[in-house]
Amino acid sequence: MTKTLLLVDGSSYLYRAFHAITDLRNSKGEPTNAIYGVLNMLRKLHKDFPADYSACIFDAKGKTFRDEIYPEYKATRAAMPDDLAVQIEPLLEAIRAMGWPLLIVDGVEADDVIGTLACQAALQGVRTIVSTGDKDMTQLVNPHVTLVNTMSNEMLDEAGVEKKFGVRPERIVDYLALVGDAIDNIPGVDKVGPKTAVKWLTQYGTLDNIMERAAEVGGAVGDNLRKVLTWLPQARGLLTIKCDVELPVKIEDLAHTAQDKAKLTALFDRFEFRTWRKELQDSGSATQDPGLRSEERRETPPGERVNSPPAIPQPPSYGRNYETIVTEAQLDAWLARISAAELTCLDTETTSLDPMQARLVGISFSVEPGYAAYLPLAHIYPGAPPQLALDAVLTKLKPWLEDESARKVGQNLKYDMHILANHGIRLGGVAHDTLLQSYVVESHKPHDMDNMAGRHLGVKTIAFVEVCGKGAGQICFDQVSIERATEYAAEDADITLQLHRVLYPQVENDAKLTRIYREIEMPVLTVLQKVERNGVLIDGALLDAQSRELGIKMMELEAAAHAQAGQPFNLNSPKQIQEILFGKLGIKPVRKTPSGAPSTDEDALEQLALDHPLPKLLLEYRGVAKLKSTYTDKLPRVVNPSTGRVHTNYGQAVAITGRLSSNEPNLQNIPVRNAEGRRIREAFIAPPGSHIVSADYSQIELRIMAHISQDSSLLKAFAAGEDVHRATAAEIFGLEPSGVDAEQRRYAKVINFGLIYGMSAFGLASQLSIERAAAQQYMDRYFARYPGVAEYMRVTREKAREQGYVETVFGRRLWLAEIRSSNGARRQGAERAAINAPMQGTAADLVKLAMISVQRWLETDRLKSMLIMQVHDELVLEVPDDEIDLVKRRLPELMGAVAELAVPLVVDVGAGPNWEKAH
Repeated sequence: MTKTLLLVDGSSYLYRAFHAITDLRNSKGEPTNAIYGVLNMLRKLHKDFPADYSACIFDAKGKTFRDEIYPEYKATRAAMPDDLAVQIEPLLEAIRAMGWPLLIVDGVEADDVIGTLACQAALQGVRTIVSTGDKDMTQLVNPHVTLVNTMSNEMLDEAGVEKKFGVRPERIVDYLALVGDAIDNIPGVDKVGPKTAVKWLTQYGTLDNIMERAAEVGGAVGDNLRKVLTWLPQARGLLTIKCDVELPVKIEDLAHTAQDKAKLTALFDRFEFRTWRKELQDSGSATQDPGLRSEERRETPPGERVNSPPAIPQPPSYGRNYETIVTEAQLDAWLARISAAELTCLDTETTSLDPMQARLVGISFSVEPGYAAYLPLAHIYPGAPPQLALDAVLTKLKPWLEDESARKVGQNLKYDMHILANHGIRLGGVAHDTLLQSYVVESHKPHDMDNMAGRHLGVKTIAFVEVCGKGAGQICFDQVSIERATEYAAEDADITLQLHRVLYPQVENDAKLTRIYREIEMPVLTVLQKVERNGVLIDGALLDAQSRELGIKMMELEAAAHAQAGQPFNLNSPKQIQEILFGKLGIKPVRKTPSGAPSTDEDALEQLALDHPLPKLLLEYRGVAKLKSTYTDKLPRVVNPSTGRVHTNYGQAVAITGRLSSNEPNLQNIPVRNAEGRRIREAFIAPPGSHIVSADYSQIELRIMAHISQDSSLLKAFAAGEDVHRATAAEIFGLEPSGVDAEQRRYAKVINFGLIYGMSAFGLASQLSIERAAAQQYMDRYFARYPGVAEYMRVTREKAREQGYVETVFGRRLWLAEIRSSNGARRQGAERAAINAPMQGTAADLVKLAMISVQRWLETDRLKSMLIMQVHDELVLEVPDDEIDLVKRRLPELMGAVAELAVPLVVDVGAGPNWEKAH
């Protein structure tokens, strides 16, 4: 039997693990994310790829032979982050304790050690598997060597390399020499990318042949090729993996040894990897293979993070018993099964991601982990087998689908509700949503099913791209074979049900999280679906006219910018802007990009605009261009042809604070501080016989600050109905409120809102265009007058560092990944977020509660008015003229009564023919 050698490119995975897993630390604040990521990968490898011999290889410290050949080798790489550097030694110690042979050879890189071992193994008839994420390693692939990338679950043999890169493994070095390697600072041929490199190698065969016939290559790329003919052999040498390194070991020395249980126990205690620590206790043997896990148990990062939710008990592993429903008898059997079930997982497969226009392709069900069924309804590929008639099936399923007592769970059920609504069915019994469960428990993590399945179940699910492809070659789901569709769709329902069984107990066992989930997130899900379905009417002709006006203004701004620069240039080209600002005009950059070029982003231009006219023109041009492309040009194009309205999609599980996001199109980022932005809101109109009504919470975050901080001065100002900015100005400047002028009130407003966002004296000085010392003086006066606010900030920072999160008034948990970071800038950013997040989060909770309350009233009283948008702290309704007085009277009452705070919740209401006039 052929023996196997498993080689792990530890250096390749080190950085990837460090960046893939956000700040993971033990209770002492020591970073452990790279340690966790690499060890978890090693544990999984031994299970997935049993081997006779194995080794984990890392780069040596110091220079290698490549640095001697080319001093600029890897010169552009940033220094290793401190949080990663301190993890290296304990990681190596843990790898050795796990029984892995570990190799670090001076003067060469891990690639060279791996290449040498792979060659030696081939001579001995030993098959080699190399685990790496480095494309350079593909040059090693041959009939004896296969690559595996555990982070993408990709395996590459000779055919796989050719399919991925367009060349065979023996030509990879030539290919890399042509395209270059930016990471290692090895230049290739300028303007030559993968397509050109493959084309040349296909035509000429080898790099040597390409160089010999360089004169035949025309165009600019030909000129570029000829410029580097003397360099290319050196580039190839640098990129070639050395396969004759003198090693301190032989293949036979790399047999896996017993793990050092005592040392691993101590290390896992130090790292606080409690699940792995428990596995060691439960194993009862110091020789247990660390790669073998009972029932495919999986260590999950959240359990080990100081700033993350408690550890999740590992669920049992289930089989995959999936059925395709193609007969009436099967359908009847499953209908009986789901009708009798306490909870059914439901998932739809469709023709599109657009929830308002997608049509059903199939439905999947699961009522028991490991068991699921897929009901194909509209697969239309050539040779597709007969399927049950869609209309007849929906007629049979409709009573169960609409039954409120038939409880359903799903992943992002809002989408499925839309799909069924497209077919005339109102989904009832929406009991649970795993997307929202994940969001409530760990808002800072990804909430897609694939990520959650890996995180909580240790399961690698079938990705959509594996079924339908991607890019230009992607097919619609109705073109997928029914057999493959069953594997994918039934798995979706099965895994979602399993996730519910893992996630919901965590919600249920915490009274605060239960409240957020049951009283806010689940009820607002159904409200949002109605709001999205209602849509908003827009005036396309007005937007067209505005687009033309904005186009004219862009031309005027472009001409003015050219005049300031003294020459024409492309206002959309960062490179040309850099040449004009910092080259020709000699303006000093405020900061640089990671690549070392002077920054021309918005923040940089805003600072430069304080002293120079051209950056101000560039900012104005960008603002106008964004309005035109994002709104006046785009909105008319996204009008739904069936409804004549624009339908946004509200992302309920996106922002850590609980705020809703709006996309396709984004209706929340229309600027209101300039005339052009406000004019766009004029295009959001009511139909004849109706008005737009806007209901906006007044100074909501300041009111929440008063409630949370219990500062007596703030409480007094709000209780008395005072202008809080005027009151703040009076406190800071030592005046009576009546003596505060407009400029002093503006200063106070900036301070009030700035401090809510954790603004520093430097930031305040920049906002007010004053000296930093003066800004600090204003802040000192502010905190002297509002000591409760200062105390709130101090206590909040301490709590955030202690527990890794802050909470809203309602108990929503807002995780702060960087609160214990050793990077000062990141830690300070997290501290600022800690101060602001409870206010933003509480405001988000209040708005959601307001939506629930208003929608319930509209339905209970059977009004024709309907919610059509939610933007920031504002609800927007479309109201028939005969209901306007009632709605304007009731909205402040309903929205003001959703919670009892220490200050009154004030709601400003307005009405008009369009959104802008409603303010």
